[in-house]
Amino acid sequence: MNDTNIKLNVMLVDDSILILRILEDILKELGHSVVAKAKNGKEAIELYKQHNPDMLLLDITMPGEFNGIEVCRQIKSNYPDGVIIMCTSHGQESMVRDAIKAGAKSYILKPVNKLTVTKHIEQIFSKPKA
Repeated sequence: MNDTNIKLNVMLVDDSILILRILEDILKELGHSVVAKAKNGKEAIELYKQHNPDMLLLDITMPGEFNGIEVCRQIKSNYPDGVIIMCTSHGQESMVRDAIKAGAKSYILKPVNKLTVTKHIEQIFSKPKA
C-alpha cells in the first residue's frame, strides 16, 4: 500500500518488456492500476489520448519516430496538467534536462525499484494543492 492513500491510473512506456513488467509489478504492489502499456512513442501518444492516465512513466530512448522527449512535448502540449516521470539510464543527463524542459516532473534512473518509484510518486502527489 502506498503512503499517499491515493490510487493512480498509470500508463507505462518502454521498449523493454522486462522493464514494463517490473514497473507494473511495483505499481500494483503499491496499490495503483496500470491502465495502458506502450512499446514506442507513437503508440504512447495514441494510448495516452484514450486513457488520460494520472501519471505516465516514460522511457527516454525508444525506437521509432518519437523518443521520450518528443512524446513528453506532444502530451504536455495537449494535456498541460499531465504528470510525466521519465525513466532513464545513467549517462543520459542531457536528455533528462531536455525532458524536464519539455514538461516532465521528474526522472527515475534504471534499474527501477520500489523505493525509488514510491519516493517519486509521493514527492509529486503528496504536495498540497494551492
